[in-house]
Amino acid sequence: MTENEISYRIRGAIYKVYNNAGPGLLESAYEVALAHELAK
Repeated sequence: MTENEISYRIRGAIYKVYNNAGPGLLESAYEVALAHELAK
């Protein structure tokens, strides 16, 4: 997997978390959700 593919997947996970959780949460909540999404 190239660096671009890895970056694309990470950004996709970030957008997915943000779209599901919405704005206004603490950074720690996004961090936990992103860690879960990346682990999947």
